[in-house]
Amino acid sequence: MLRTGEQISKQIDKASNILLVFSSDWEADAVAASLALSLFLNKQGKTTTVAAINNEKRKKSYIFLPGISDIKNHLNHLRKFIVSLNISKTRVSQIKYVVDKNQLNFIVSPKDGWFEAKDVSSRAGSFRYDLIISVGVNDLESLGELYDKNIEFFYKTPLINLSCQASNEEFGQINYIDINCSTVSELIYNILKSRNELLIDENIATNLLAGIILQTKNFKRGKLTPETLIITSQLIKLGGRREEIIKELYRDRRISDLKIWGKILQNLKVEKNGLTWVLLNESDFEQTPINLDSLKDLIDELMSGLADTEVVLILIEKKDEVDLIAFSLKNVSALNCLKKYNGQGNDKVAVAKSSDGIKDLLSQLLA
Repeated sequence: MLRTGEQISKQIDKASNILLVFSSDWEADAVAASLALSLFLNKQGKTTTVAAINNEKRKKSYIFLPGISDIKNHLNHLRKFIVSLNISKTRVSQIKYVVDKNQLNFIVSPKDGWFEAKDVSSRAGSFRYDLIISVGVNDLESLGELYDKNIEFFYKTPLINLSCQASNEEFGQINYIDINCSTVSELIYNILKSRNELLIDENIATNLLAGIILQTKNFKRGKLTPETLIITSQLIKLGGRREEIIKELYRDRRISDLKIWGKILQNLKVEKNGLTWVLLNESDFEQTPINLDSLKDLIDELMSGLADTEVVLILIEKKDEVDLIAFSLKNVSALNCLKKYNGQGNDKVAVAKSSDGIKDLLSQLLA
């Protein structure tokens, strides 16, 4: 039996038009790794498309990544519908079509003789892509509308699932889950190196290096290993533009973000069970509104030094209810943390609402 790496190479070799996808939360590591893999496969003569549902704020944050502008937000023209006409007995003189309300009518004029209904047949053509590669995706539902609107395509097309998360649902025909990798960019680097290290150019190396640096907050959080540092060194030697990445990582933040940062630090509580939480009031956001993506970025940076923290829970007290936002920093599902409150989201970020009083709510969450 072929090893997983050999299966992946064989499947890629057979494919000609490959779709690469990452989850709707646009995790930096997965975005950068997908772009690197796409650029590499292009150099091997493959046609690739990188796709994820639209997130302009995240896209703008990663604008320095080579290839970022080519990411698609929809899977258009996935499959053609073919109408066939048997012309073995009658030749065609003219073809045209007209739209009558919701009806598309093809008008075929015979050169001699005539056509009959039995001469016409129809069928669905093959899908546009002959291989899907998911990068850093724990489950297909996390792809959002990309998956929801194209379920048949995802189930009928060979799928390679690449991840370094233990919570991965192994939904692919080929599943390469390496939990020893600190980032999915390291996993992708190992795949590219095994195929042809000479094809790893500056842009590919920059994307992979960016994935590692952004995911680990410049090596300050995550399960860093000696292998992480070795791969980082190799990527810099291959032309990875570290200075450019660091500049983007530490670019100036908005004043409103810094104000929220201060409020979170002022009210932060660290528990011994791996939970860190903070209670805020709706009034804290009146002058400094902030969206979920910005809040997630702030949490990532603030918590990089808390090695024992697994989940950060933000409670925003309102007049008649409490908003709950859970952020997972490790292999703990944020969604499961809010399951009792019918949380919505994914393993990394989840939100919910509760009408319980703040005291009762805290006693439930901290129990």
